[in-house]
Amino acid sequence: MEHTRRGFVQQMTVGAVGMAGLPSFEMSLPSDLRVDSAAQAPAWDISWTTRLRGKHKACFDCTEPESGYGVWRASAWAGQYMDVMKVTPSDLSPVIILRHNAIVLAMQQSFWDTYAIGKSKGVTHPLTAEPTTKNPALLDEKDGIPAPFNNAALHKQLGRGVVALACNLALQDCVELVKKADGVSDEEARKRAVAALVPGVILQPSGVFAAVKAQESGCAYVKAS
Repeated sequence: MEHTRRGFVQQMTVGAVGMAGLPSFEMSLPSDLRVDSAAQAPAWDISWTTRLRGKHKACFDCTEPESGYGVWRASAWAGQYMDVMKVTPSDLSPVIILRHNAIVLAMQQSFWDTYAIGKSKGVTHPLTAEPTTKNPALLDEKDGIPAPFNNAALHKQLGRGVVALACNLALQDCVELVKKADGVSDEEARKRAVAALVPGVILQPSGVFAAVKAQESGCAYVKAS
């Protein structure tokens, strides 16, 4: 009995030491495995689910920048369905989910310029495969992107009513970047990161939450990048 009790105490002691180091340990985890207190807030906007009225629904799960191809794939699917299935845009409800390393695709070009995202992430141009400082998900005809790819840009799809969701946990990487580069508080860094999201992108508790919620709303799941 004494041996059992001693073992239990030792385990609890080790556990207490481990918990003391939890914050640093947690930051070493992938962003979608962290526990973010902000993610427990009750005011998340999930009204986007009511916009999924098309007969054909699909969510495109983007986890890597991959030259913006994950975002482009959502547009390609819509075009292919209209061509092959002879449906109209109103029959389609695509959802783009930007999480994990692909969270940078949800950020405006000004954010990329300020924090040198293209260089730090090794992003390449979707057509030339050359290194680029541009957010590839925002490239369109003004950047020399030919049709039909010019219409695949994130802001173009948002303008057509496509739902685009961003992972709040992955956004914390952007918050940390702002905090370190600008020397500001956590609160101010988060404020700046949220303000830098592409207009129309909806922040969700996590990308996994968004992916499951989209599927519960009738979307087929596509691993897009």
